[in-house]
Amino acid sequence: MASIEGMASTTTPPQTRTLGNSDLHLTPIGFGAWAIGGGNWQFGWGSQDDDDSVRTIERALDLGINWIDTAAVYGLGRSEEVVARALKNSGKRPYIFTKCSMRWDDKREIYRSLKAASLQEELENSLRRLQVETIDLYQIHWPNPDEEIEEGWETLAKFQQQGKVRYIGVSNFNVDQIRRAQKIAPVTSLQPPYSLVNPAVEKEILPYCQQHKIGVINYSPMASGLLTGKMTAERVEQMPDDDWRRRNPNFQEPKLSRNLKLAELLREIGSGHGVEPGVVAIAWTLRNPAVTAAIVGARRPDQVDGIIPALHFRLSDEEARRIDGFLAEHP
Repeated sequence: MASIEGMASTTTPPQTRTLGNSDLHLTPIGFGAWAIGGGNWQFGWGSQDDDDSVRTIERALDLGINWIDTAAVYGLGRSEEVVARALKNSGKRPYIFTKCSMRWDDKREIYRSLKAASLQEELENSLRRLQVETIDLYQIHWPNPDEEIEEGWETLAKFQQQGKVRYIGVSNFNVDQIRRAQKIAPVTSLQPPYSLVNPAVEKEILPYCQQHKIGVINYSPMASGLLTGKMTAERVEQMPDDDWRRRNPNFQEPKLSRNLKLAELLREIGSGHGVEPGVVAIAWTLRNPAVTAAIVGARRPDQVDGIIPALHFRLSDEEARRIDGFLAEHP
């Protein structure tokens, strides 16, 4: 098999997909910048070297990824700052997506607000940290507090009218909450969790988005590392205390053994194509016609090399049936 470098230089550029009602043409996978926020906060991933993060982003852009998804809260501002540093280094200008509504206080404790004044402050802080004049996609991170959704969405629509953000989207909203936003202004996109380990949005949310031409960029397609083929029970046991995954049921028994067995099936399928299990997991989510593109995180350049084939790799019907058979046997 050719090296990843060889593949990247000789294959045709990935086909892009248009995100919802926008003119943003996304590569099938984008760079997810949650983990590069590091540790020492409520939803951290443990310690992370910023120089590694910069090289990782540069590698993703060099190999053809054309969008980055981050959030103000990732590392409590750190992720956005690292993204800006990487873009300055690389000289490239991918689409930049970020998120609002999760804030933090002087004690690094997180609180949530969709109040207009709070969002205004968040937007200005994100523009400053990212060192851009306009954000390509600005998203409400979580629909909390629920009673502030209307105020929050009206405020994002105003930011769009002012030209500070090009498009506005939501993350982790249910169908009813999306409808409430749509009454005020069009919703360009939804960012939901969607993976083999967490397929719940297939039932109602994804069909609704497809019907209403709302783009979908799903996060955690590899289930936060569970389906990469590199996770083991021993590795979970050794995770630092400030890695949020230690507390997640999918990383604990009895679910952990089932999920690792699923990763082995993905390894079997991927080995026939020379791709890693995580690439197969990503491809499974991209089979859903409602999904525009998937957010894929990485913390080191070699991890990017492992997942970059997901720009092109697609499952056959037979391979998809094998995976669906496993899910039916191990719900």
